[in-house]
Amino acid sequence: MSEEKKMITFEGSENYVVSDELANAVNVAIALEKPLLIKGEPGTGKTMLAEAIAEALDMPLLVWSIKSTTKAQDGLYVYDTVQRLYDSQFGEGDVADIKQYIKLGKLGEAFASDVQTVLLIDEIDKADLEFPNDLLWELDKMEFYIHETKETIKTKHRPIVIITSNAEKELPDAFLRRCIFHYIEFPSLNKMEEIIRVHFKDIDQKLCDNAMKAFYKLRSVRDIAKKPSTSELLDWIQALIISGIDPKVLEHRIPFIGVLLKKNQDIDLTDGGKRCF
Repeated sequence: MSEEKKMITFEGSENYVVSDELANAVNVAIALEKPLLIKGEPGTGKTMLAEAIAEALDMPLLVWSIKSTTKAQDGLYVYDTVQRLYDSQFGEGDVADIKQYIKLGKLGEAFASDVQTVLLIDEIDKADLEFPNDLLWELDKMEFYIHETKETIKTKHRPIVIITSNAEKELPDAFLRRCIFHYIEFPSLNKMEEIIRVHFKDIDQKLCDNAMKAFYKLRSVRDIAKKPSTSELLDWIQALIISGIDPKVLEHRIPFIGVLLKKNQDIDLTDGGKRCF
């Protein structure tokens, strides 16, 4: 491992607050050249972490959003046979040049990039159970073969790979062994205030205190189906600031409740925001 790679460190960014544990996990993953698997509640900043790393390290960010139909091959390349057939029928271009119909996926782009990139593989647990194992070979070898052009694409600069999971499915043990793992804990009150002040530097202290108090009370309600997340708190605070509402109001009711709660039964628990518990 080169000295240059050892010197790459991440300490957060201007718009993203990280705990020491999370920063350490990122830096260990970079140093060991292993994917970093991130889990945590929705809205705790899993996806935004990759954006923050790219910003802090001044690297391009490539995002591969995983769906239930996604295959590992999709991330490498696709052969656009439909476009080639269309061109052959209408005399467009040189259809003998197959290379022009090869479109690199996000993983392929990261491998072929002339500079080191941050690659986010977002919500890996949405894919089928075979996907993580199919991905292992490519992540280990950092190269792949394009059969149509008989060309091997080798990594020029190993990307920093961030993988997120919402724990909808269990991931294979073989895959987990090859990753550095970190679970993002929900922010404490002190950490949450730090996050709020990153986004709202001049927020009134009383508004900040009362908004957090109401927010954490909501999250503590036993029967709530979908707890509000950090991102929803930030949206709510923005709505409160724009409305110019008196912070004292938050001691008695929760205005704009639909910004925080997204299910009818949860809103009913608060009488439409009229109760602040």
